[in-house]
Amino acid sequence: MKLWGGRFTKETNQLVNNFNASISFDQKFYQQDIRGSIAHATMLGKQGIISDAESKQIVDGLAGILSDIDSGKLPITDEYEDIHTFVEATLIERIGDAGKKLHTGRSRNDQVALDMRLYTRDEIGAVDAELKELMEVILRIMKENVETYMPGFTHLQKAQPVTVAHHFGAYFEMFKRDRSRLFDIKKRMNFCPLGSGALAGTTYPLDRELTASLLDFDGPTLNSMDSVSDRDYLIEFLDALSIIMVHLSRFSEETIIWNSNEYKFIELDDAYSTGSSIMPQKKNPDIAELVRGKTGRVYGSLISLLTTMKGIPLAYDKDMQEDKELSFDAIDTVKGCISLFKGMIDTMKFNKERMEDSAKKGFTNATDAADYLVRKGVPFRDAHGIVGQLVLLCLDKQISLDELPLDEYKKISDVFEEDVYEAISLKTCVEKRLTIGAPGLDAMNKVIAIYDDYIANN
Repeated sequence: MKLWGGRFTKETNQLVNNFNASISFDQKFYQQDIRGSIAHATMLGKQGIISDAESKQIVDGLAGILSDIDSGKLPITDEYEDIHTFVEATLIERIGDAGKKLHTGRSRNDQVALDMRLYTRDEIGAVDAELKELMEVILRIMKENVETYMPGFTHLQKAQPVTVAHHFGAYFEMFKRDRSRLFDIKKRMNFCPLGSGALAGTTYPLDRELTASLLDFDGPTLNSMDSVSDRDYLIEFLDALSIIMVHLSRFSEETIIWNSNEYKFIELDDAYSTGSSIMPQKKNPDIAELVRGKTGRVYGSLISLLTTMKGIPLAYDKDMQEDKELSFDAIDTVKGCISLFKGMIDTMKFNKERMEDSAKKGFTNATDAADYLVRKGVPFRDAHGIVGQLVLLCLDKQISLDELPLDEYKKISDVFEEDVYEAISLKTCVEKRLTIGAPGLDAMNKVIAIYDDYIANN
C-alpha cells in the first residue's frame, strides 16, 4: 500500500522504491506516530469532521496496533514505504473504511514533522535522565574524596594541588550545562506542527490548539511552511549531544591517562576493562577509548544534518528524510556512552597514596612556598626566583620540597623557618583555598550542598 499513486499510470521502479523507502529506520518512532494519529482522530471527532463513532473506532484500532507492536504480536514488515503507511494499512485492515478517514486534514509532511518532534522530545528526556544518573555518581565520588589530594594540571604539567572532589566537580559543572541546554531545546521546540498540512494548512476546521494540548505541546506552530520544513530543533539537539560527547571524551582521556602504568592514579574494574590477545599482562581501558572514539561519530551526524539543510528551499523536500538515520544513531550512541561511562567511574578505585605522592613530587606546592615568603615580606618576583632555585635543588637531589632539610632552605633564603613545612603541606595548600569554587574543604562542602539541592530539584 502507498499513501499516493492515483496520478501515476505505471509502477515505481523497484530500485526507486527501495531508495525512497524509510521504514527500515523510521519504524523506530512507531509509538510517536500512533500517539499523533490518536490525537488527530480524537480532534477530528470533536470537530465533527468525522463522526464520534468513527473517531472512537479509529482510536481503539490504533491503541490495539500499538499494544500488539509493543508486545511483539504485530511485526513491522518492510513491504511498506514507511511506518505511517504500515500503521494506516494495518488500521484499515482491522477496522475497514473508517480507517481510511484517519488521514483527513493531514499530510504526510506534517505527520512526519510531528513524529520526529515527538521522538526528539522523548529522547531529550531520556538523555537528560542518563546525565542525571551520571551526575549522581560524580557527586557520590566527590563526597567521598574531599580530602583526597592530587595534582591539578595545566598544559598537562603538574601545577597546584587539588582534590579528587574538586576535579570531578569540574565535570559536574559541564554536565549541568549540558542538561541546561537540553532544557532550553525542549522548551523552544515544544510546539505542535500537526495541522500544517503539506505546507499551506487545510480547509478542514481543525482545532490545532486541541491537538497540541492532547500531545502536551505548549501550542501549535504559527507558520505552516516553517512547520513542515523546520529541523532547527534537531540541529540544536545534535549540537547538544556533540557537546556532551566533548565532555565525555575529555573525561575519558583523563581516565586513560590516570589508568596508565606511569600514573596509576586509578584502577578500573575488570567488568569495564579488556585484555590483550597476545600480552597476558594487559588490562585496557577500552570503554574510555571507545567513548573517546565515538565522539567523532556524533560530530558527523551534526555536520551531516547541517550540510543537508543548508540549501533546501521552502517548504518540505525529500532531502529531509536524511535527518532520521543519523539522528537515531547519534542519540543511541550518546545514551550508550553515558550509561557505560557511568558504570566505569562508579566502579573505579582511587590510588590515594599515589595521587598525593604525585602532587608532592610534582612540586604543586611551589606557589605556596612563594606565598610563604611573600607573607614574610619578600617581594613576589624575588620569592618566585627563590622557589625556582629550591625546585632545581630538589630535582638534583630527587626529593620533594617537603623532604628538603631546613638548612638547605636557609642557604637560599634565611627567611625560611620551621613553619615552612606546615605552610607547604598539601593539606594546608588545599584547605586555605576557600573562595567559592576552590578545592578547600569548607568551600567544597558548600558546593556539594548546592549540588545536592540541584540533584533533588532538577
